[in-house]
Amino acid sequence: MENAPKSVAKTTETSLQLVETLRGTDGMTIAELSEHLELAPSTVHRHLTTLKKHGYVIHDGDVYALGLQFLTVGGQIQRRVTAYPMIKEKVDALAEETGERAQFLVEENGQRVYLYTEVGQSAVQTGAHVGKRGPLHTSAAGKAILADYDTDRVEAIIDTRGLGGVHGGSVTREELFDELEHVRDRGYAFNRQETTAGVHAVGAPVTADGEVIGALSVAGPASRITDDRFTEALPERILGAVNELELYIEHSV
Repeated sequence: MENAPKSVAKTTETSLQLVETLRGTDGMTIAELSEHLELAPSTVHRHLTTLKKHGYVIHDGDVYALGLQFLTVGGQIQRRVTAYPMIKEKVDALAEETGERAQFLVEENGQRVYLYTEVGQSAVQTGAHVGKRGPLHTSAAGKAILADYDTDRVEAIIDTRGLGGVHGGSVTREELFDELEHVRDRGYAFNRQETTAGVHAVGAPVTADGEVIGALSVAGPASRITDDRFTEALPERILGAVNELELYIEHSV
């Protein structure tokens, strides 16, 4: 697992603990936060007041919740990604053409992060949303990204993040490297219910200047994404979108 730093700013860490706690709720009182984090109410109040001053926390009565300042920051970071407007356009088109959920994922700190996602008319709820994180090796887009990394970088990610999180089973280091070799050979990756039960996905990497910047993928019910649609039709659509996106980046960025 990742080694903890030898020195941290305790006040910043406390503020971030408050943010992480509030992130999973619709709001909490100072008393609830104090009990949950085992902090003095005065300490909780002081940190919340500071966060509120800068727009990161709001409160209604005695209930505190995260503010839209996080959305402002996240939107700026989202648009910082190379060719983001075209990425959005291609994801929207894939969702409309396939009727399924389409998304663009990036890697950060050894995890997959949903940068943008859109749903088609027949899409099912998979729990995917912008900003959601998870293991790279359990998703089609994540495996597509890993396949573009050298062995040392993949090994470092495994050493830090492990190989857990596979739905209904596990994967060994050898199995993962074998699969990544297949991904490199064909240019796209499969997710066979490894992230969510009953959901299949296909993903392909997007590169710019010889470096992978993320991956496009399409996900949907395993009962509908099957046979030739799974192994041929969707990969062809995704690779077409990737090619158009890479050409756009090459000639405009």
